Amino acid sequence: MALPGLRGTEHIGFTVPDLEEADAFLVDVLGCQRIYQLGPFVRDDDWMREQLDVHPRSVMRKLYFYRCGFGPNFEVFQWEPADGQREQPRNSDLGGHHLAFYVDDLDTAVDYLRARGVRVLGEPVASSNASEGQRWVYFLSPWGMQFELVSFPRGKAYEADAEVMLWHPAHPAR
Repeated sequence: MALPGLRGTEHIGFTVPDLEEADAFLVDVLGCQRIYQLGPFVRDDDWMREQLDVHPRSVMRKLYFYRCGFGPNFEVFQWEPADGQREQPRNSDLGGHHLAFYVDDLDTAVDYLRARGVRVLGEPVASSNASEGQRWVYFLSPWGMQFELVSFPRGKAYEADAEVMLWHPAHPAR
């Protein structure tokens, strides 16, 4: 059984240490569009704990909503947590994560990022097994968050006999 009415991912939210730095990266480097902003949000009751599971005296300074090509929107926060802030998790940590962007030409995209001083981790990797046909590489935002570029213009191996295809931003209706 599925969640009633589920359509897909509407947005992905993440917190950054400096919203203006993140905005410059998301807009000027990645090409996202900032759509609107909200905040600050300050409460003097337990709403923050009850609704968001954060310290009740934390302040959400500001958030920006972005559209980045096809796929989910981004809700990007800058918080002033009342009980301190944890380090960013690595991929191997609980809660570790990355955001992956599909690009038509991986090598051109990597050259673009490097020319803008973005730290690209290693060299593009060719996938194997069910993901054969895909190439990928990770890169870091200025605040250390992990992002990934993926490309598989001729598809992936699993597609040859799959009954259901993974969603693909270059072919959203498929």
